[in-house]
Amino acid sequence: MDKKELSIVYLGTPDFAVEALDRLVKGGYQVVAVVTTPDKPVGRHQNHLRPSPVKEYALKNGLPLMQPVSLKDEDFLESLRALKADLQIVVAFRMLPEVVWAMPKYGTFNLHASLLPQYRGAAPINWSIINGETQTGITTFFLDKNMDTGEIIDQVTVNIAEEDDFGMLHDRLMTLGGDLVVKTVDRIIDGSIKSQPQLVTEPAALKPAPKIFRETCRIDWKRGLMHVYNLVRGLSPVPAAWTTMQTSTGEETVKIYKTKREEALHNLPIGQVVTDGRSFLKVALDGGYLHLLDLQLAGKKRMLVEDFLRGYKCPETMKMV
Repeated sequence: MDKKELSIVYLGTPDFAVEALDRLVKGGYQVVAVVTTPDKPVGRHQNHLRPSPVKEYALKNGLPLMQPVSLKDEDFLESLRALKADLQIVVAFRMLPEVVWAMPKYGTFNLHASLLPQYRGAAPINWSIINGETQTGITTFFLDKNMDTGEIIDQVTVNIAEEDDFGMLHDRLMTLGGDLVVKTVDRIIDGSIKSQPQLVTEPAALKPAPKIFRETCRIDWKRGLMHVYNLVRGLSPVPAAWTTMQTSTGEETVKIYKTKREEALHNLPIGQVVTDGRSFLKVALDGGYLHLLDLQLAGKKRMLVEDFLRGYKCPETMKMV
């Protein structure tokens, strides 16, 4: 079968999903429709609508587009059936009902940013860094009735460097994901697919990757130096780890984007801020100090610590809680 004979419906929403779609379009594969989420209300009064990156790409490249509110809506399902697509590809989209994923002749496969079965869920990249992993990867697998449990088609392992943050790892996995999606489609075309069930010998050992909420991002300084260092990396640049800074003049919310570890013995209270008022700002934790290198006060611009200290008069006492 030629690649132009295989009709594909592509389902995705964020930037992460654009790379693989672009690879398919530029590679001459037959993408007959793109499915993405409805435009998102934004702004103080929620009166502006923001299209998803996948929608923007589809419109720019003249691809037929669908934006169902419900994936079980009969009009949407009728339109999807009418396409008679041979294959569906899902990248960073919501969970599909069986009536959708079981529709195509060759099924529906998903690109997931972890080495399944580990880190099933909505935020695998974030959690792999937060948990201090040194390796992760990408997986293509066929969808089934449960979330991220279907048979694995292919995987690529990726090392996580200690200085990697979410943004860095996201971009590397996005690029590799485009390669893997095309490779998986080619294997479907040439009939060489041999998917394998996910092996879960000890379910209790599985590490989940649930959705990130605001409270997930709050720093617990009692958790120790390495935990906080990894939490900041795993949430930078978005949605960003945050904390409350207590001073002699009040409280302020601070987002932290980049840090440096200093292992040391000290007798300071956990959360105590140490600074020379000019070049460094560090927080005492169990195991040493965490230097804050890139931060943002609520209502202010994000800035490097030197710029922050240049414009901020440090109170006598400062503590992160």
